[in-house]
Amino acid sequence: MKTHNRILTLAAIALAASFFACQRGGEKANGVDAQAPQAEAAQVTVADKTPYSTTIKLKTSMGDITLELLPDAAPKTVANFQKLVREGFFDGLIFHRVIPDFMIQSGGHLPDMTKKASKAIGANEADLAKSKGLLNTRGTISMAYVPGDPFGASSQFFINLNHNKNLDFKEKNLMDYGHCPFGKVVAGMDVVDRISKVQTKKINEYADVPVQPVTILKAEEIK
Repeated sequence: MKTHNRILTLAAIALAASFFACQRGGEKANGVDAQAPQAEAAQVTVADKTPYSTTIKLKTSMGDITLELLPDAAPKTVANFQKLVREGFFDGLIFHRVIPDFMIQSGGHLPDMTKKASKAIGANEADLAKSKGLLNTRGTISMAYVPGDPFGASSQFFINLNHNKNLDFKEKNLMDYGHCPFGKVVAGMDVVDRISKVQTKKINEYADVPVQPVTILKAEEIK
């Protein structure tokens, strides 16, 4: 068990180092990097004529993944994700970082690895999520950010393949704030697992990129 935890810790450190390079081209989370090119905080509201749904379906090239968003645990984070879904932001993006037994990440790159930028949320609700009992356990969806900038999350997210305790909130400082989980997979975890097993390669400064692109064909609200 100690060996397994050490491997995950090393993977997270390597991921952080790699995603620091992504600050010039990608996002991530302590292992899951999230590029934030001095993005200004987005003014996120849920004031729309049609109420947002808390159920989201990601139609991917490898099958559908259904998410249940949890606004009580992370209201600003959920509102930002709902807004991006309604705007069609995620459509056509790929899972650009896949690490077995750790996580699969999307929300920021096109198939040619071109970066798609978005505004930062301006908040990290990992502490609130933890107080509500929501951690980075298997099947949860969480926000990625550039290492050392816990308030820089914007659009990049990841789905945990295990309980990645090293990504949970610990203290309110730049290194221990953790990554904010804001929902969970309620259908299609088998699709997540299949994605986690695809062959990957390195493209320029990006590691763990699927050889064959795994694309989000459409992200949509389920009423």
